[in-house]
Amino acid sequence: MRISKELAVSFVALGAGSYGYSFFIEPGWVDVNEVEINLPSLPEAFSGFRILQLSDIHMGGWMNRERLAETVQLALAQQVDLIALTGDYLFGHSWNSHLELSGADFVEEISELTREHLTLGILGNHDHWTNAEFVREMLTASGVIELENDVFPLEQDNQRLFIAGVDDIWEKKYDLERVTDKLPRDGAAILLAHEPDFADVSAKTGRFDLQLSGHSHGGQVVIPFFGAPILPHLGEKYYSGLYKVRDMWQYTNRGIGMIEPAVRLNCRPEITVFTLRGS
Repeated sequence: MRISKELAVSFVALGAGSYGYSFFIEPGWVDVNEVEINLPSLPEAFSGFRILQLSDIHMGGWMNRERLAETVQLALAQQVDLIALTGDYLFGHSWNSHLELSGADFVEEISELTREHLTLGILGNHDHWTNAEFVREMLTASGVIELENDVFPLEQDNQRLFIAGVDDIWEKKYDLERVTDKLPRDGAAILLAHEPDFADVSAKTGRFDLQLSGHSHGGQVVIPFFGAPILPHLGEKYYSGLYKVRDMWQYTNRGIGMIEPAVRLNCRPEITVFTLRGS
């Protein structure tokens, strides 16, 4: 088939436009995604409770202090009761001195969130690949409470909601048994787990109503009618949005940072705001 000169020029223009959009527009176009979710065991006192999830910030890569500051201000504009951070605060596979400066920027900006809201977090694979000890110091300095295979009970009107967290799954730092041992037999419980495909394990316990994850970045590039061609280990099955895994809801946030190449297409960065409802 012969392609006319006009059609060829159109294809080139479309490709150039998509290139510019995916590199310079969509990566910074944050989607505030509102999700209302029903948890049958949720106590009445927590009906309407709002949780804001941030994931995969990846300081030291595309994400810098100015971009993080814009995201923090956007998060502060939401009326929420709790902030959940689901890992990968730094960028890379090894430590370098640039990350120390990025960590200082992280502390300055995230501290604005923690001054206003209780903020709980877990570590992700990149945090262990770079420097887990440094990341933990970063979180502490920011006022973030890390849930390292631990449980944090919230209480309102003598009723409780449990927020649990496991350390990174890829790096085999998680201890789910320790978490479930700390939970009472019943009562609504939400699990923070960086890698979303861990839902197949956590759902089997029958103890969690909802798992919040990140890790996949939604694929960063999503091709219409095809999906995301490249997905990470443990982020291939539940890579974006809301799923039902057995009796547990699972949600994967697309993250606000990126890995290289720093490109997004049909996969905007995301802040998720969950409104919890009981039966």
